[in-house]
Amino acid sequence: MLNIKILGVGCANCKRLEAVTREVVALLGIEAEFEKVTNHADIMQYPILATPGLVIEGKVVSYGRIPSKTEIENWLKEAVQSH
Repeated sequence: MLNIKILGVGCANCKRLEAVTREVVALLGIEAEFEKVTNHADIMQYPILATPGLVIEGKVVSYGRIPSKTEIENWLKEAVQSH
């Protein structure tokens, strides 16, 4: 099971990123657990300059924007192969 973290304080973009990522996870049929990291101090533990951030298996793959479904799909496939 993949661990996916959404970094952000709950803004509209953070919610959108989670929704799009959940959609891609479902399309690929991947088992994943989602974790929302909303505490500012916890978010600052990651090397990001802006939210929302997307962390897959402990690796920051995106921040400061909402990536395309294709990008998310590629990151998830890569994570599954190395998992």
